[in-house]
Amino acid sequence: MKGNTPKTFAMLMLASALLVTAGCGNSGSKDATPTEGSDDTKPITLSFFGADASPNWANMKDDIGQAIIEKTGVTINAEYAVSGGNDKISLMAASGEVPDMIYAKGDINKLVDAGNMVDLTDLIDKYGPNLKKVYGDYMDRLKYSNEDQAIYVLPTVGAVDQQTFDAGGGFEIQQRVLEELGYPEVKTLNDYEKVLKEYYAKHPTTDGQPTIPLTLDADDWRIMITVTNPAFQATGAPDDGEYYIDPETYEAQLHYKRPEEKEYFRWLNKMYNEGLLDKDAFVQKSDQYKSKIASGRVLGLIDQEWGYSDAENALKGEGKDDYTYAHFPVTLNKDIKDHSMQDTGFMSGWGIGITTSNPDPVRTIKFLDWLASDEGQVLRNWGVEGKQYNVEDGKRVIPADVQKRKNDDNASFTKESGVGLYNIFSAHYGDGVKDSTDNYYTTNFPDQIVAGYSDAEKKTLKAYGATTWLDLFPKADEFPVKPWGAAWNISVPSDSDYNVVFQKTQDIIRKSIPKAVLTPADQFDSVYDNMLAELDKAGAVKMEQEYTGYVQARVELWNGQNTK
Repeated sequence: MKGNTPKTFAMLMLASALLVTAGCGNSGSKDATPTEGSDDTKPITLSFFGADASPNWANMKDDIGQAIIEKTGVTINAEYAVSGGNDKISLMAASGEVPDMIYAKGDINKLVDAGNMVDLTDLIDKYGPNLKKVYGDYMDRLKYSNEDQAIYVLPTVGAVDQQTFDAGGGFEIQQRVLEELGYPEVKTLNDYEKVLKEYYAKHPTTDGQPTIPLTLDADDWRIMITVTNPAFQATGAPDDGEYYIDPETYEAQLHYKRPEEKEYFRWLNKMYNEGLLDKDAFVQKSDQYKSKIASGRVLGLIDQEWGYSDAENALKGEGKDDYTYAHFPVTLNKDIKDHSMQDTGFMSGWGIGITTSNPDPVRTIKFLDWLASDEGQVLRNWGVEGKQYNVEDGKRVIPADVQKRKNDDNASFTKESGVGLYNIFSAHYGDGVKDSTDNYYTTNFPDQIVAGYSDAEKKTLKAYGATTWLDLFPKADEFPVKPWGAAWNISVPSDSDYNVVFQKTQDIIRKSIPKAVLTPADQFDSVYDNMLAELDKAGAVKMEQEYTGYVQARVELWNGQNTK
């Protein structure tokens, strides 16, 4: 570690650091020997790197952060990637200069291969009763691979026993648009297009600015969320990142090769050529995208709510609830079901790990274990009693004024409270799970979700005979549970040629898809077919075969199922 531990702390922890270094070294992590940690509440600062952005992180000055420090003595000195941490993690793996804790997403393999990660198996066994309780029957899913059964991360992206009570993605349309048009049916791409076209024809300007029927955010990795992922969502496939996984054979194929997805992009091409798709959709930055949404002049989006919530909250803050967005499961035709809610089961793979630079792995695992306790989970999800919630007749409730701030000024609320910022740091139960007091661990349960809706949202939902947006989507029990979880969180060995070929295919896709969408209609087929040919020429077929092996290995590891 370089320059991340305060000098005042360095002397206090010297003895522990020497012991850990002797037990772990930097040549590998499986032989790490747990040491007895220092006093559990003695002040300690642990450095951390997160591969996702966290714009509301306030250096633990928030209410939850202060409560965590008071309860545990642990201060987290966090650094977050601004837009993806791949390069940063590659540099860490090459140099060995790693923080005490790390959330590396799909790049954990680079750190494992470089010997930077501590095997947490013994630490969890000796010092992690809460971790073992939360993960329960899923402990086997924490193992890195069939060949290497060490535990290098505590999964924190996947929540245990998660139930879904709301939908925050799909195809979005402003509430005011739907109201004026009499709440029309919105099930297919044609339906969606018709709504935007009809309203746009009536209202070419909004508050004195040109109305934008549909815009997208193709800035860096965001192109996957608003441009390419919707292609499989609208054509009846679940989210497996860049792949379509055959549910019978587990064979992986770049999802762009599916003929029906070509038709989705053809539809986007039609939207562009008819002037319904923002002409700047592929050149604007995320901030510009959000600014347009916050202006109220964007009628439709194809995104996840977390991608535009700041802009939507700005509209709410201005009293423009009817300018916010409804969510619909839009598909190519009525015979296709949106698979957004298909259950992945508990997903391991992405989470927080302890590195070999950590001066006190025992103290750190005890800290992570406390965060996984009932007390720690309630704090992380609900906030501080008396500030973010109260207990009335044995039930946790969010006061109306606090709920209004969460709805209308969420960024400021998050920075001040810390709600939503700490789940990345340890195991946690999902929505719908109750604790020993018969209260939900999280604030995402039906009554609370409905309480968080604006009047405009409630009006729209009532018009469609729904209580939540989830009511409009096909339910999880309409699909089988995916035995591989989600292919996007499967790690690939860092020394594999796969990574080089994958990057080549990504470069081709991110160049060709915008070109296909923006080309004259009579040239679409040529551009799209050339992309598919380029992908195979770059080695896509062999890459897909290799990834098939990783998917099959995941099924075997998680389910004991021989897929060969």
